Amino acid sequence: MEDVSLVGCKAVYFTLGCKLNFAETSTVAERLAEMGMEKARRGETADLCFINTCSVTEVADHKCRQTIHKLVRNHPGAFVVVTGCYAQLRPEEVAGIDGVDLVLGAAEKGRAVELIVSHFRSRRSGQENVNVETPGPDAREKREEPFVPSCACGDRTRYFLKVQDGCNYFCTYCTIPFARGRSRNGSIASLVEQAQEVVSRGGKEIVITGVNIGDFGQTTGESFLDLIKALDQVQGIARYRISSIEPNLLTDEVLEFCASSRAFMPHFHVPLQSGSDEVLRLMHRRYDTAFFEQKMARIRELMPDAFIGVDVIVGMRGETDELFAQALDYMDRLPVSQYHVFSYSERPGTKALNIPLRVRPEVKKERSARVLSVSDAHARAFYNKYIGEVRPVLLEHGKRGSAMGGFTDNYIRVECASPGLGADNQIVSVRLGDWKADGTALIGEIV
Repeated sequence: MEDVSLVGCKAVYFTLGCKLNFAETSTVAERLAEMGMEKARRGETADLCFINTCSVTEVADHKCRQTIHKLVRNHPGAFVVVTGCYAQLRPEEVAGIDGVDLVLGAAEKGRAVELIVSHFRSRRSGQENVNVETPGPDAREKREEPFVPSCACGDRTRYFLKVQDGCNYFCTYCTIPFARGRSRNGSIASLVEQAQEVVSRGGKEIVITGVNIGDFGQTTGESFLDLIKALDQVQGIARYRISSIEPNLLTDEVLEFCASSRAFMPHFHVPLQSGSDEVLRLMHRRYDTAFFEQKMARIRELMPDAFIGVDVIVGMRGETDELFAQALDYMDRLPVSQYHVFSYSERPGTKALNIPLRVRPEVKKERSARVLSVSDAHARAFYNKYIGEVRPVLLEHGKRGSAMGGFTDNYIRVECASPGLGADNQIVSVRLGDWKADGTALIGEIV
């Protein structure tokens, strides 16, 4: 592919869903950019539309379809490539959308650049386009998928390093094992090499991403603890963040290392999913509320300033009013910083569909609002605790002359006046002031 030039070609990239999808899309974009592909500006018609999809809920599926239709409509004649979880789980449905040229499931995703280049080579030689590829009738079966590395920042300041993919857990509400396959990972040596490449590009912060990153090592026999110890040795990376890790895999050894490490930030994202032991049992989660509470307490003991984000699902089948009330009371007591709330969505083929009690949509909406109210109170209390303090902030890309945003070491969103050109991607000391009027960040002053 080295002799293929894509100079003069324009592309639009659209990512739905998780940070892992973002890392994968950004890697494809970077590889194509090396061959001359440019990102289409607003109003320009693209030659390539690359859409990386999500399928965590029915709403996500709907957004995927809307996005594909919109891009096909806005970029007539473009080569339209769809990949990601929705493409893996509903390949025939995606392939049937007018204008879609290529559908890549989990096994084919790693060949995205190769197949895109093949299309443009064929087009220039007057041959027909690449045919639509779909994952086939075994799309939902257990598969041995390759691990496709990704490490990119896209238009952002922070880099996202994919260390693991897939999941072996098969929670009753979740389709991710079907969409992404079994747990697999890159080697520590290869991931350290990618982190060193980030240093060579001037990157200072890496977010470690994956589907179930605490399960790291299924492919190589290594461990997540081994991985973070090795990454911490990469000089030039000032900050690492762990994007999301299962509570049963967030071991004391991992926490103790993060607390004493050179570069791992006091910031954790841990899925709880429910504050009811009965609902956790229905979900086939691998812990109970007592275990989770002990884990949160241990984080606070080792890193009192840590930001702790927690995922919660409301309206799971079997979640009665009484069980939700218990869960809400439990969540209000936990020493966490913020809740990320999702409404349970019926997913074809999942075991949760065998649970008889269904929660009405209007009840899910009401429960979601109540958890969000608890979350807002926790987040405001956490932010307020640090008003007046000076903390390090990594300044992120901002428009010239406008306020610059960034996050403290413990993930408090801050905005401050731009100190001038070249300030982005710099870690500066910032005194945290009062809230912005819209309540989205604290106003900071560089000191």
